[in-house]
Amino acid sequence: MKERVSEDDITSDIIEIFQASRQNYGTRKIKFELKKQGKIVSRRRIDRIMNEQGLVSSYTVAQFKPHAKTCNESAQANELDREFKQDEQLKQLLVI
Repeated sequence: MKERVSEDDITSDIIEIFQASRQNYGTRKIKFELKKQGKIVSRRRIDRIMNEQGLVSSYTVAQFKPHAKTCNESAQANELDREFKQDEQLKQLLVI
């Protein structure tokens, strides 16, 4: 039967790995680093310990990404300078 590693040992290891990664590593990479050390810990347990310690990966924080153009802006230029009159068609439909 596998022996469960004590919570204090894992907590100190997680904090050490997190600080060594310059506060970048999340649960997946921390789990991989712990596996390299021969310790098997679930991601849920790592996440719980990180939440208790107040450790938040810098990649977890949502970052604003500016968009170059608006969502409905057409990529095609109006080269023929056409002007469509939508109002006139609506009036004809309403009369019929």
